[in-house]
Amino acid sequence: MYIEALKTTGDFLSISRANEWSLEPTSFSLSNGTLVEVLNTGVIQFTPSSSTNKDIVLSSAVHGNETAPIEICDELIQKIIKQEITLKQRVLFIFGNPASINIGKRFIEENLNRLFSGEHSKGEGLINQERKHAKKLEQYVTEFFESQDSGRYRCHYDLHTAIRGSKNEKFAVYPYLNGKPWKKHQLSFLLACGVNTVLMMKSAATTFSYFSSNEFGADAFTIELGQVRPFGENNMESFTKVKTTLTSLITQNEVAYPEYQDDHFELFEVHRAINRTQESFSFPFDDDVVNFTGFAKGSLMASDGEKEYLAEVEGEAIIFPNAQVALGQRALLTVVPLKSENIV
Repeated sequence: MYIEALKTTGDFLSISRANEWSLEPTSFSLSNGTLVEVLNTGVIQFTPSSSTNKDIVLSSAVHGNETAPIEICDELIQKIIKQEITLKQRVLFIFGNPASINIGKRFIEENLNRLFSGEHSKGEGLINQERKHAKKLEQYVTEFFESQDSGRYRCHYDLHTAIRGSKNEKFAVYPYLNGKPWKKHQLSFLLACGVNTVLMMKSAATTFSYFSSNEFGADAFTIELGQVRPFGENNMESFTKVKTTLTSLITQNEVAYPEYQDDHFELFEVHRAINRTQESFSFPFDDDVVNFTGFAKGSLMASDGEKEYLAEVEGEAIIFPNAQVALGQRALLTVVPLKSENIV
């Protein structure tokens, strides 16, 4: 049984990687009273013995090759178990796809971050491990939030790194709020993490962060912490603000963030999504062209078979271009600057 190794080392990541798709649940308490519950591979929950007022989900490895967030969460988990930090809040950590971590790929068969909000069971249904696992992850998050009073504060920060570089190294995606205003408090939290570029989504999605936001009213983001790199090649000093802010979030009753100011941020909204529908899909720009690169009105942005997509407005910028996505999936988002009147 792995429990003794976990108690000694706190290395839940290695245990999860050794048990790619399932792990026998177990639980134990630390000497400071914190309850540790392993729910499955990659899923570990911490409950302090003292009263709490926040329910926090921190997820990483939804794409297995995005290593910096994995290392950040691994460090936090080890510090909690070794009692180098003491929790003041309930926290659910999730390493989303341990099997894909082991092969250094985004996924095994299907992009896990397109399978939430029930998408895992649509079409052909639960036909692969990623679909089955997405359903389980939904269940763990649901139980985590719904086991407490609905009036408690809830948040879910899904940590990633992007395939491409970005004009601003770190940026966040704010899920669609179904007409509700964006929150200055949450933007100030992002700024404390060193993230000042935010993309506001304008439609529902099948991402992990949208699931928690839409289903449970959690403050949620997909947070991109730089560019994909192999383990051991991340400059961890560049994540100091992120680690400090997340540590404060889980070890303090309340955290004060800088007061929101418009000029501290670059805010964008989605202009359109371009899907790949043909085998012959391509971009006219090189692989090293970074996220948020703008295009002159009328210039070519993508070719989908015979169909060409031209920039519709001056400065229309690219986000998440990936010509290799499966047919029918989004290959590119384009964005334009956002006016901040819907932020409270």
